[in-house]
Amino acid sequence: MYFIEGVVEIWLTSEDLGAYGHDINVTLPQLLWKLVEVIPEGARMRLGMTNPPYILEHLEEMAKILNHPRVYKFLHVPVQSASDSVLMDMKREYSQADFRHVVDFLKQRVPEITIATDLICGFPTETEKDFEETMDLVDEYKFPSLFINQYFPRPGTPAAKMPRIPAQQVKKRTKAVSELFQSYTPYDHKLGEVQNVLVTEVSKDRQYYVGHNECYDQVLVPKDEHLLGKLVEVQITETGKHFLKCALTKNVFRPDVPLPLKQGQVSGVSQVQTSSRTNILVTLSFIVLVIAVLVKLQTLLFSGT
Repeated sequence: MYFIEGVVEIWLTSEDLGAYGHDINVTLPQLLWKLVEVIPEGARMRLGMTNPPYILEHLEEMAKILNHPRVYKFLHVPVQSASDSVLMDMKREYSQADFRHVVDFLKQRVPEITIATDLICGFPTETEKDFEETMDLVDEYKFPSLFINQYFPRPGTPAAKMPRIPAQQVKKRTKAVSELFQSYTPYDHKLGEVQNVLVTEVSKDRQYYVGHNECYDQVLVPKDEHLLGKLVEVQITETGKHFLKCALTKNVFRPDVPLPLKQGQVSGVSQVQTSSRTNILVTLSFIVLVIAVLVKLQTLLFSGT
């Protein structure tokens, strides 16, 4: 439906995408292959977060799907901690070896894939040794996207009743892993590459358009209104911690979808329906105005007697 309205990018997201279908006897790959069939040439799909236990069931098929030209080579797989004892205390149903297997398998089968992950610093049972294991994991994989969180007790959970690590110690660990994350630049090797980038939004400073290459890296594109919604070929001219900058080549082409809806059009409603609704609203507004005028006249007439 949305592709006929000019949509060029869709996101699939949930609390745990990998768990899809367990209650209806369907697998996640089955869903994804059906979606790939209807995504137009040049448009792309981004997959959301999945925890290691569920993705482990479908690694072979997921690698094939992530290699498809209409799917971003991107996956968000939370690890939270690289310590098995902490993962056990968190009631996570996986080990750090499971996480490593998922990442290593996908990196081997899906060239240049981007793996994003999450960390929790200062879980009540996390020792200095446990934290060092997490630091070693980050240093080894150098994740380009890393979400770092301080532990916060959720009411009603077993961990909420555990003695907490002193706040200063938690801050110290958070700072240490944040500094490690900031110490490396994951995109240096992409300088000079020629890439196809799907342009979908405006940068926060409104100086650039933002596009994403096949690995979902953020690419800052010259702000030309003709590029929005287009798949463009670019050459990378600058790399940063969280972005790439580029120069356009001569190749610009639009995904195989209609032009996007005009501003003010309602998604999922045909133009005829939209026009009809607009006419109805105009008519109702006119009726309300007439009633207001009549009431005012009546008030003036009665006040004059």
